[in-house]
Amino acid sequence: MQHPLKLQFLGATGTVTGSKYLLQSDTKNILVDCGLFQGFKQLRLRNWKALPFNPKDIDAVLLTHAHIDHSGYLPLLVKNGFKGAIYCTAATRDLCEVLLLDSAKLQEEEAEYMNKHRFSKHKPALPLYTRDDAERSLELFQAVGYYKEKELESSFNFHMLPAGHILGAAMVYISNPETSILFTGDIGRPHDLVMKTPTVVKNADYLIVESTYGNRTHDPADPLDKLGDVINRTIQHGGKVIIPTFAVGRAQSLLYAIHLLKKDNVIPNDLPVYLNSPMAEEATTIFDNHPGEYRLTTEQTEAMCRTARIVADVEESKKLNLRKDPMIILAGSGMATGGRVVHHLKAYVSDARNTILFSGFQAGGTRGAAMLNGAREIKIHGEYIPVRAEIAILDNLSAHADANEIIAWLKHFQAPPKQTFITHGEPIAADALRLKINEQLGWDCYVPDYLETIQLT
Repeated sequence: MQHPLKLQFLGATGTVTGSKYLLQSDTKNILVDCGLFQGFKQLRLRNWKALPFNPKDIDAVLLTHAHIDHSGYLPLLVKNGFKGAIYCTAATRDLCEVLLLDSAKLQEEEAEYMNKHRFSKHKPALPLYTRDDAERSLELFQAVGYYKEKELESSFNFHMLPAGHILGAAMVYISNPETSILFTGDIGRPHDLVMKTPTVVKNADYLIVESTYGNRTHDPADPLDKLGDVINRTIQHGGKVIIPTFAVGRAQSLLYAIHLLKKDNVIPNDLPVYLNSPMAEEATTIFDNHPGEYRLTTEQTEAMCRTARIVADVEESKKLNLRKDPMIILAGSGMATGGRVVHHLKAYVSDARNTILFSGFQAGGTRGAAMLNGAREIKIHGEYIPVRAEIAILDNLSAHADANEIIAWLKHFQAPPKQTFITHGEPIAADALRLKINEQLGWDCYVPDYLETIQLT
């Protein structure tokens, strides 16, 4: 007699980072997502702790999308002995090639910086993983088309459904003869500027749903109006707009939005725009290789790509910090935790003429969250920099569905799941969505704890 499936929550509980779910049967161990923890130090320290299983015992990883909080632990999983297949869509595979190699580079550079300046108590400080680890993980990727049923050696079947959110993002639907489980990953929005509407799903015995914006609704105003207002207000003061940018998804949406504002003469057509993120440049190029997976036509995609000047190297990046004229700089990372945007913040955040414009969710413990919460100074490279620039957020350009959009998506289910698990949200957001689903739909919902294991009967 086959025992019930077990589902263990190894991340994205009480936080929006570190997404990992272990699904176990009598014969198979499947990991859905394999992300890094980000934000607060106590979360980041989890990346260094051993997992509660042997990576050699994992048969396969099913990846919902490429963002580092869902994929960034894969090189470490491989470093520690995982040798199975990593299944995802073709676009996710292509984006992971960019993101994982960049993540490894940042790990190596941070360790080198800590050793050079003796900031670390470890001697020497070591990277979490290296470029070699990332390259070995990429060798295990296997692309799976949307809607294509894939069998995992007779124990499970799975297929992937378009989730919106970013290029290649998928919901993962897993089934065996006894039950079915749907992992939403990150759910996109029904009227996203670039991505298509998330796939309607009508049935699943168990549902694992994200709750990033579980306690909020996005501003119904047109995001182009707010973006145009912020840009015009800033350049009228002679200032610069610095936009910490997520390289995959948000950078492309912002470039397209700025293109539309220039096209309609809302902002000056000659206003310089710089994309200072090699990773975002590569991600934008990948869009060309996957036509039909998003709303833009070929002409619109080409216009998006032409909107900004690509900053070629570090020297050109440094020169941007010496310029006096108004301009827009898009640079990673999106939560201002690292990357080239940190150097731009160091140069420009103390000037009241400038605006630091965030364009998405800022996890607790990040510089982005601190600035949005009114921090008067931020720490960069061991130095405290006063915050005098305007701090603004363009949250209605978010790639995550809000609470009402999630409810509207859930209403397509023909029958309630046996159990709905609320994950990938900070505690207030997750519990708010639990209550909203329970009150409006009458579903049985549960917010799991970190490392908790549930039997799926």
